[in-house]
Amino acid sequence: MAVDTIATTPLAVADVPRLVAGLTLEEKASLCSGQDFWNTQAVDRLGIPAVMVTDGPHGLRKQAGAADHVGLHDSVPATCFPTAAGLASTWDRDVVRRVGEALGVETRAHDVGVLLGPGVNMKRSPLCGRNFEYFSEDPHLAGELAADLVDGIQSQGVGTSLKHFAANNQETDRMRVSAEVDERTLREIYLPAFETVVTRAQPWTVMCAYNKVNGVYASQDPWLLTEVLRDEWGFEGLVVSDWGAVDDRVEAVAAGLDLEMPSSAGINDARIVAAVRAGELDEALVDQAATRVLTVVARALEAAADPGTFDAATHHALAHEVATRTAVLLKNDGDVLPLDPAAADDLVVVGEMARTPRYQGAGSSQVNPTRLVSALDAFAERGLDVPFHPGYVLAEAAGRPGQDRDDAELRAEAVTAAAGRTAVVFAGLPAVDESEGYDREHMELPASHLAILREVSAVARRTVVVLSNGSAVTVSGWEDSVDAILETWLGGQAAGSAAVALLLGEAAPSGRLAESIPVALADVPAQLNFPGENGSVRYGEGLFIGYRGLDATGADVSYPFGHGLTYTSFEHTDLTVESDDVTADTAPGDVVVRVGFTVTNTGPREGVAVPQLYVGRPGSAVTRAPRELRGFEAVTLQPGDSRRVELTLTRRDLSHWDTATHAWVVEPGALEVAVGASSRDLPLTATVDVVAPEPVAPLHRYSTIDEWRRHPEAWAALVDAMGDAAQMFDTEADPAMAAMLSAIPGIKVTTMGFSDGLTPERFEELLTRYGQA
Repeated sequence: MAVDTIATTPLAVADVPRLVAGLTLEEKASLCSGQDFWNTQAVDRLGIPAVMVTDGPHGLRKQAGAADHVGLHDSVPATCFPTAAGLASTWDRDVVRRVGEALGVETRAHDVGVLLGPGVNMKRSPLCGRNFEYFSEDPHLAGELAADLVDGIQSQGVGTSLKHFAANNQETDRMRVSAEVDERTLREIYLPAFETVVTRAQPWTVMCAYNKVNGVYASQDPWLLTEVLRDEWGFEGLVVSDWGAVDDRVEAVAAGLDLEMPSSAGINDARIVAAVRAGELDEALVDQAATRVLTVVARALEAAADPGTFDAATHHALAHEVATRTAVLLKNDGDVLPLDPAAADDLVVVGEMARTPRYQGAGSSQVNPTRLVSALDAFAERGLDVPFHPGYVLAEAAGRPGQDRDDAELRAEAVTAAAGRTAVVFAGLPAVDESEGYDREHMELPASHLAILREVSAVARRTVVVLSNGSAVTVSGWEDSVDAILETWLGGQAAGSAAVALLLGEAAPSGRLAESIPVALADVPAQLNFPGENGSVRYGEGLFIGYRGLDATGADVSYPFGHGLTYTSFEHTDLTVESDDVTADTAPGDVVVRVGFTVTNTGPREGVAVPQLYVGRPGSAVTRAPRELRGFEAVTLQPGDSRRVELTLTRRDLSHWDTATHAWVVEPGALEVAVGASSRDLPLTATVDVVAPEPVAPLHRYSTIDEWRRHPEAWAALVDAMGDAAQMFDTEADPAMAAMLSAIPGIKVTTMGFSDGLTPERFEELLTRYGQA
C-alpha cells in the first residue's frame, strides 16, 4: 500500500549536541512539550522538524484529519492485529516478533516516528477496562513477549513507547489515584516486565502513567524515572508522559520526564523557563531533556527519509495467521471440534457477533482496518451457506437486518432454528462493556448473551461457543451445558476468518491462557481492594495476583493460567535438573539451574505444544506464591514426533526482593521445579537444593537478638558487653529461655534491666561499628 510522505530535514544523532548548544532556553523548554496533539515541537530557526507519534499498539492509529484523540474517523487504514490479550495467548516469541515487524513497516510507511505501545501493566483484576491491551497477569510472560514485540517494531527504524510506567492497573480514577504498593510487590510483580523490555530491547521511549505510586505522581517521581529506570536498568531513551499525565512540569523535568504530551500551548514551557531563571531548576536538566527529544527526532528522520510501503494483503494474511494462534480452546468435550465441513447442513450460526465482529478494544487504540472479515463472510467464502440468526441486539450492529427487534424475539427464532442441530453461538463483550477510561463492574457476559447460551444449549444437539472479549469472562454459570468453548479474545481484522478456520480444522488452536479464568470474581484476592476509595487503592493482596493468589488460597478455577487444548495431545517426560552453587561471584544473568525434558505429540495431527516451567520454594523463610512461571517455549510437532526442550534459570530467576537490603537475594534451600501444560497441570516435578550464601540483614537499632547472632563478630562484641547477662541468651545453657528471648530487639536489652554492662551508649558504639546507627 502506497502512502503520502512528508518532507524532512536531514538531522543525525551526531548533530544533537551541537543543536542543543545553539538553542535558547525558551527553545529548549519548547522541545519539552509537544507542538500539538501528535507531533513533537519543531524549531524552524535551526532546521529542526517535528516528528509524529501516534497510538498503537496492535495497529497504527494515525488520524489524517483534525485530531479528536479517541475517534476512529479520519484514521488512515492500517492492519488491525489481535490485541495484546491475544498476542500473549500465543506464548510464542517468534509470532509476536513478526507482528512487531509488520507494525514497524506500517508505522514507517505512514511517516510516524514512534508507535505508542506496547502496554505491559499487570492484570491485577479482571475488571480493568484496558486489560485487552495488556499482556498478562504474569510479569515473566508479559516481559518476554513484549520485548520481542518491541524488537520487531524497532527493527524497522521506528520507535516504541513502553507503557504505562508504573502500577497503572485500573481505569477508575486513573488520572489521580495513588497505587499503594509495598516495595517487594513492586519489584517482583509490577516492575519486572518493564525491566525485561528495557534491558533487552531498549525501547526508544517509556511512557509514564497517569496515576501516583505511593503518593507521588509517576510523571514526577525521581525514584521511578531516574533511579530505577535509568540508573538501575540503564534506560537510554526518552521518557514521555501519557497524554495529560503531567501535574507539576518543573518537578517532572527534575525527576526525569523529558517530553510532555500533548502540547500545553506554551503554559508549561514558560514555567520551565521561569524556574530556571529563578534558580529553582538546573538548566542542565532542561538540556538533558532537549537532548533526549532531539535524539528521538533524529532517529525517526532516518526512517522518514525512506519510508517505503507495505502490502496490505500480505499483512492481512499475517493477521489471519496470528489470530488462529491467539485463540484458546478452553473446552472440547467429545472432540466436537473440528466441525466437518461436509456436515454443514447440520450447522446453525447464532449471535450477532458472527456478523458484526468485536475485534478490537474501545478507546484510544481503535484502528481503521484495511479489511474486516466476519465469521459469516468466512463461511460464505468457503461456499458454506449456513443459516444465521442474530439472537440478540448489539449496539454496534444498529441498522443491520433484525436489529430493530427486541432480544426476546431474536432469541426465540434462534432457539427454534437450533433445535436438534449443531449450534455455533458467537457471544462476548460489546464495546461498551470494556474500554479505556472505565472499569468493568463484573465478569459476566451480557444478560442477552447468557440467555441465548442457556436456551440454545437446552435444545441443540451440540453447542459450540465462540467468545470475543478483551479480558476474562465468567464461564462457570454455563460452561457445563455446552460442548466446546473457543476463546478468540479481540482477534483483529481477520478474527472472523480465523475463527472459522479453527472451527473447521483448517488450523488447530494453539493459544494458552495468559490470564486465569476464576470460577467467581470473589475468588480474586485483588477484589478485596479494587478499585479503591478516596483517591487511593491499596494493593493489599501483595504478590498474590492472578494464578499466584488463586493457587495460594486453593481456589477452584474454571480454567487455569497456561491452559489451552488443541486437536492433538502431548506428553511430557524425562525431566532432568542440574544446578550450580550460587556464590558472591555469580552475576544476575548467570545460569544456575538447567532444566531439560522431552515433549511428544501423542495425537493424530500436527500441533503446537507450550511446555511451561514453574518454580516454587517450599520451606521459604519469606512469603511466596506456591509456584511462579520462569520459562516456556512454543514447540510445533508432527504426530509421533518428540523434541528435547532445554530451559535455564539464572540467579535473577531464583531471586526475591529483600526489603532489608533493598536488593535481589537468592535464598538457599529447596527449589521445586515443575513442568507441564498449565499452572495446574504439571506432571513433571523435581526438587533440588540451592546452595547460596545465607542472606544476612544489616544490623540496625531494632535488630533482634537472633539477628545479631547471624553476625558472628558483632554478636561476640555484644555478648562481651552484656557480661554475665549474656547467659540468658545462650542457646546451649538454656535453650527454652534463649528461644523466648531471641525476638527481643537489641536496644531493649539496654532498657529492660538485663545487663548493667550494655548501656545505651555502649550499644550505640557497637551499632556504629557493626551496623547502621
